[in-house]
Amino acid sequence: MTGTVLGEEIPPMEAVTSFLDRSVREMSDQLTQWLRIPSDSSDPNRAIDVLRSARWLAEAMRGIGLAATLHQTGETAAVYAEWLVDPALPTVLIYSHHDVRHAKPEQWQITAPFEPVVRDGRIFGRGASDAKGQVMAHLWGLRAHLAATGLERPAVNLKFLVEGEEETGSPHLEQFLQDHREQFACDVIVFSDTVQWTTDDPGVVTSMRGIVNASLQIEGPLRDVHSGTASGSAPNPAHVLARVITALQDADGRIQLPGFYDDVAPLGAARAAELAAVPFSEETWIARTESRSITGEEGHSVLERLWARPSLEILTLLAGDPDSSRSVIPAVAQATLSIRTVPAQRVEVVAQQLRDFVATVVPPSVTYTLDVSPENGQDPYTTPRGAAFDALVRSLAAGFGRSEVSRIGNAGGGPADLLVRMLDAPVLFLGTGLPEDHWHASDESVDIGMLTRGAASIARLWDELSRVDVAELS
Repeated sequence: MTGTVLGEEIPPMEAVTSFLDRSVREMSDQLTQWLRIPSDSSDPNRAIDVLRSARWLAEAMRGIGLAATLHQTGETAAVYAEWLVDPALPTVLIYSHHDVRHAKPEQWQITAPFEPVVRDGRIFGRGASDAKGQVMAHLWGLRAHLAATGLERPAVNLKFLVEGEEETGSPHLEQFLQDHREQFACDVIVFSDTVQWTTDDPGVVTSMRGIVNASLQIEGPLRDVHSGTASGSAPNPAHVLARVITALQDADGRIQLPGFYDDVAPLGAARAAELAAVPFSEETWIARTESRSITGEEGHSVLERLWARPSLEILTLLAGDPDSSRSVIPAVAQATLSIRTVPAQRVEVVAQQLRDFVATVVPPSVTYTLDVSPENGQDPYTTPRGAAFDALVRSLAAGFGRSEVSRIGNAGGGPADLLVRMLDAPVLFLGTGLPEDHWHASDESVDIGMLTRGAASIARLWDELSRVDVAELS
């Protein structure tokens, strides 16, 4: 594919892939160096490491030619970088994060979480895929773009926002965007904290589910009570919590909050055809995700359950003393819940539905506290089809050497809707993760081939977007 960029001819894809093939070792070494910084934003003792991570990234960006600065957001730091070429050209904001999820070293079998190793074509370490690897693909995608074009500047205006508190729910992101709205102004947003489908078929992510998190605490006796003294007469909060959790879903996997499905639209014919075209087998999916079996809402395919239907998960349960059996009725039982939402569900509506439901299910024999904060939730988002989306499709196809790519979704959540609302620009999803990368779990890793092919796709995307009239991007 050839065309013109700023009066220059777009180079063949071979120039991009050749550069990246020569750079694999250097890219891998650079990522492993970054992964050694334990930028766990959930641990106050690691705040200095999150800052070190931001400084490392800013320096790496400056080495390419980007102007990078650090911004304090809460206890962590975000990195902003830019390369502004021409105001007449499209301006792209790349969003990702450099903080990582908390890791339990005793559960890691391949390597310690912050002692990265390369094995069988993969880089193992916390943040390898979520999301330092994705940021690294952007850095090398930009390098490849410059090397292939022979130009001294990118084909579009580039801005990077790589925050340092995504893994704790991005509590300061909205205010940060508000305070710097003019600086972050753009025509299109590339959201790089997501997955693709397989190493051969990247899959264009077209949507991201929303998320509503909640914690429920049931209080029974005023203190732990010996079961030999009060068993049979004292309220047991663990029993009550179990009944509440059981009542949340029926036997067919449908969520029982009154009115919950009022805003859930049936799958349209066009989207159904896209999901049907995604190569999928239940056996392969179970092996890739190590999920043992497939469950969920009856009457809907697995891919529909993942990307087009809402879901509810119990993330933690705690009651009594897990370290020893003291034969007591516990005073407190706790659970955390995660509800994934789809268009046109809204965080504040689902939060109120959950409050109303719990109020009717919890008996008066106990008291409870339900913490569900809409401001910490995230609404779902669907990328509009148009010139920007088509440019992404062409770029992924070129980067992975395919004539066509699947249309998939993201089962998780992220601040895509927030970015759109604050910056008034559409979001394109472009990540380098895979379902088998063990995000948030032990032995997280990233496929090196996914990094290079993702970088190649990114390099081509700047060429493709430069050929789109700015008015067609919104």
